[in-house]
Amino acid sequence: MFAALAAVTAAGVAQVESNAGGVRKRSDKDKRAQKSQTGVTDRMQDFFTAKESHDADMQYMREIYRQLDLTKPENTPLYYPEDVIDGQKNLFRLMLDLVVSGEVPAYEYLDGREIFTDEYKVKVGEMLDRFGIYAETAKGSTEKNPKYQIEEADVPTSQVLNYYILEKWEFDRRSNRMKTRVVAICPVLNRMGDFGGEAKYPMFWVKYDQLRPHLSQQYVFLSDDNNLPQYSLDDYFNLGMYDGEIYKTRNLRNLSMNQMYPDPDDLKRAQDSIDNRLHNYGKEMWVPTREEYLAQKEREEEIAKALAAGDTIPDRTVVSDKQVTETKKSTRRSTRKRGAKKPKVSSSKPKSSGVNSNATKSVRRRKK
Repeated sequence: MFAALAAVTAAGVAQVESNAGGVRKRSDKDKRAQKSQTGVTDRMQDFFTAKESHDADMQYMREIYRQLDLTKPENTPLYYPEDVIDGQKNLFRLMLDLVVSGEVPAYEYLDGREIFTDEYKVKVGEMLDRFGIYAETAKGSTEKNPKYQIEEADVPTSQVLNYYILEKWEFDRRSNRMKTRVVAICPVLNRMGDFGGEAKYPMFWVKYDQLRPHLSQQYVFLSDDNNLPQYSLDDYFNLGMYDGEIYKTRNLRNLSMNQMYPDPDDLKRAQDSIDNRLHNYGKEMWVPTREEYLAQKEREEEIAKALAAGDTIPDRTVVSDKQVTETKKSTRRSTRKRGAKKPKVSSSKPKSSGVNSNATKSVRRRKK
């Protein structure tokens, strides 16, 4: 009797938790909140979400599409590790796991007219079938919120050899500087096309702000010389450590760079021109003072004279023999001055002749 009563009491205590204002029963909401603490909380998501700049504060804005080739050394941190090692995943595994589990929404690839609204959200099941990725329905999946589970062997990691990223360049009036941020990332499958040859199949867009809390927990090392993972994937994108070429800019005709510049040489010149303009836009907005202008003009004249004299490195500092000789002479003179002895000043007092110089004459009256 007493043993049964104690068991019931212990079970009841296990279902409640103490609070400053008393004792209350643990609800399902509390259990979900405790479970979410191990992952990404709403507060953490708000912290990593970039605030959109107001149109009144911007003077210039341009959207750039870049292609990241994972065969380049600067982009290899996005491809490795190929398999999950000690909980570390590469970028594609991380993105696919978040999308199929329903934690992060994905959006349709619209080829230059991306719209990140609920209307263009990807239906995960149809997307997996379209790209031939086998998946099973995960536990807790519902018709409104479907969830899937993919075995490690069915993840096409080796086929994702490119990424498309959408950059936004903004010149802020208040800070008078150019700001760059990644807006979205799209993994690209590289497979054999229907008519032979390799073809690229963009899968889906994921907004970067929704990925940031997860990317900040994945650390990578950037070179083989230092195996210490000092930077996270979020640092990798925010610091611009990737190497990507421009394949498209947002334009009225929605044309890619290859369509506008069919010739490879013209294409390369156009890409370099866009990059230079973006990086130098803030410098062009700066108006130098009169002193800065004159100093720059004098410097340019010196470089022009050096080039005319046959100097192939005009920026170096050249010291002539005459300057060296004058420097040596001045050094010798300064050394002589420092080493010259000062004449001694005699501080001895003149010898007395037996008479006390401090003695005074007597003023006593003398008898007449």
